[in-house]
Amino acid sequence: QVQPVESGGGSVQAGGSLSVSCTVTGRTASHITMAWFRQPPGKEREFVAGISRNGGITVYGDSVKGRFTISRDNAKSMTDLQMTNLRPEDTAVYYCAATLLTARTPSTFEDRYPYWGPGIQVTVSS
Repeated sequence: QVQPVESGGGSVQAGGSLSVSCTVTGRTASHITMAWFRQPPGKEREFVAGISRNGGITVYGDSVKGRFTISRDNAKSMTDLQMTNLRPEDTAVYYCAATLLTARTPSTFEDRYPYWGPGIQVTVSS
């Protein structure tokens, strides 16, 4: 069973930086496409970023382009999301998601990811 688990997160002031990490177990990391989603308070969950199995293709949601960077280290079974120039509207529970689908480009649709971490809070104050 593929199991992602998030770590990091926390609180930061607007304009600051923060990172969240995801460790995945249960399958060789290079066989897994990874993504980050987030759910702001009172809103639906939305796609943040995705990365292909070998790290060669990355996809970002429009609201985070140019500010967030997704990367992965398959030797450590880890996927990181570096967040810079954070805004109060980035406040959300961030979820790591995984799929064994073999499409080259990571999907932006959450129903393509059957494996999810429990989520981790990121709070940005103004």
